[in-house]
Formats: sequence, structure tokens, C-alpha cells
Amino acid sequence: MTQTLTFLGLESSCDDTAAAVVRSTPDGNEILSSVVAGQTELHAPFGGVVPEIAARAHAEKLDLCVEEALEQAGIDLDGLDGIAVTAGPGLIGGVMSGVMCAKGLAAGSGLPLIGVNHLAGHALTPRLTDNLPFPYLMLLVSGGHCQFLIAKGPEEFTRLGGTIDDAPGEAFDKVAKLLALPQPGGPAVEAEAAKGDPKAISLPRPLLDRPGCDMSFSGLKTAVLRARDQIIAQYGGLPRTKRADLCASFQAAVADVLAEKSRRALREYLTSAPQHPALAVAGGVAANTAIRASLETVCGEFGAQFLAPPLRLCTDNAAMIAYAGIERFRAGARDGMDLAARPRWPLDKTAPALLGSGKKGAKA
Repeated sequence: MTQTLTFLGLESSCDDTAAAVVRSTPDGNEILSSVVAGQTELHAPFGGVVPEIAARAHAEKLDLCVEEALEQAGIDLDGLDGIAVTAGPGLIGGVMSGVMCAKGLAAGSGLPLIGVNHLAGHALTPRLTDNLPFPYLMLLVSGGHCQFLIAKGPEEFTRLGGTIDDAPGEAFDKVAKLLALPQPGGPAVEAEAAKGDPKAISLPRPLLDRPGCDMSFSGLKTAVLRARDQIIAQYGGLPRTKRADLCASFQAAVADVLAEKSRRALREYLTSAPQHPALAVAGGVAANTAIRASLETVCGEFGAQFLAPPLRLCTDNAAMIAYAGIERFRAGARDGMDLAARPRWPLDKTAPALLGSGKKGAKA
């Protein structure tokens, strides 16, 4: 019988400082609290995340987030069964801040310490929210990473493909910057795209002419830049209607690439004949409604279940880290005070390294 476990989770891999308490019982999982302190205002003047600023902010906020998470959960350290923390991959200064905080809590309380792969946190979120059985197909898609994985166990993942350069979220942010839209770029581009025509401007669908599940978004971003410059030359500026058309056409291109690559990934995944085939999606870009809709359509073609976590669990959070820690703990994993922060930490250790890193660090 599955043991009831209550874990505190810490997340600090990029620019969100987070703490959460999750309880897992034989009847299901419950997020008792989830606290996220963002850093958008700190990094806004620089047009992107500044690692040193992020690390300092994490060091200042981690203990406050932990205190608030425990208070919201109505629990103290004595009521916990363990402490889970993101030990990588991510911006090394932020990861170190989280690991050191978790070590201090574990040493002071005597609780077990579990280091968690940030990507595993995203990949296991469908089990936290929906008790999705293994194996399932996972699309991690955000600002720092984009890859297809077959999740076979808490620490067993097979990568089918990924981006060889920019991640989609990074491309959204860069396109927003090109078009003078506010950051973060994903929501800004999506809102502008709702006013435009997705067929107005012809943009490439990179790597669709090649077999496999690898993706590329750098060239698409460059194509948007060239289209913008042509419009400016033609009109003497960038009319709002044309900016909306650019956003809609760009978003449609990303959605088309992810949809076709999802078809290929599903075909490969289905060769293993899973009893309950499912495609789950997580990461910040999973919040985009147009992309969600295209992926849901693809799942319908294959008779596969489509799962997308609530929006608050798509972006970086500590609830997914707490739950991933519970899964590792149940599998017998334990970490000591020698737990190291890792800037890189692939989920599939047998797959060749992906090229590129993304604006939020080399997460793959």
C-alpha cells in the first residue's frame, strides 16, 4: 500500500523563487500550498534574466517563501516527511541558493533531502494532477527547453527529439522584443495574435522537411525580423494591424511545427503499445491556447488522451518539485549534504546532447 507522504519543495532554477507543500496519499495528491515570488520587475530594465541578480533575489526570498508555504499549509517542519529541491539544471547561482537552503532545513530538522531534476518536475506534473500511469508521452515546451520524452518511471525517460537551437518560449520573447511588445513575450504575442490573420504572412516551418522529432525555432525568429523590416520599408513604419498579423502568423508557425512533430512522436510512442496512450504537455508555452488546441487536435487523430496541467503548474513552481521528490523517495532515493547544484542535467542520459541552450540556461 502506498505510504502517505508530505514534502516541502523548493524551486530556484531561473527567475521564480518558489516553495510548496504537497501531500501524496493512496487516494491521490493534494497541493497544500504553493508560493511563487517572481522577479519580472528586477530583470525588466535588462530585457532578459540576469543570472547574478536572480541568484541574489533567490537568496533573499527563499526563507520567506518557505515560511509562507508552511503557514498556508498549516504545518511545521515536524509535520513533513522530507524536503525536495531543484538541484539542476538551470542558472547555477539560483540552483545553488535553493540547494543550500534545503540543506540547511534538512540538517536542522533531520528530514531526508531529495535532489530533483527540474525537467523531471515538469515531466511528472501529469501524475501530480491526474495520476497519469506510465508510460506516457511528454512534451516539455518553455523558454529554456523543448523536447519530447517517453516517461517510463520517476527517473526513466527516453528522449525522442528536441530543439537544436532556440526553445519556443525564447522565440516568443525575442519576437515580442522585435515588435516592441512587453515582456514576458509569450502572453503579449498571444494577445496580439488574437487580433491578426495567421495566414497573412508566409513564414517557414523549420525541419518539417526532415525526418524525426527534432525542432528548430531560430530561423523562424529571423524570418519574422525580415518580414517586419519589409513592412516597415513598405509603410514607413509598423502599422498595428500588420504587427497583429505578424504575431498571428508566427504563432501559427510554432503551433504547426509542434503539431507535426507531436504526430511523429506519437507514432513512435505508440509502437510500444501503451494501454492508455496519452500526450501530456508542460512548461510555460503550454499556457498558449492556440498551441494547446493544435496539440489536442493531434491527440484526437490518434485516439490519445491529451493532458495539460492548470496554467499555474505549467510555469516554474515548487509543487512539481515536491511531488517529484516524493516519487524519488518512494523509489528509494536519498541525497546527503554532498548534493551538488548542476547547471546541466539531462533526463535521458543515453541520448546525445542537444545543441543550443536558450535564454534561461542550458536545461537539456
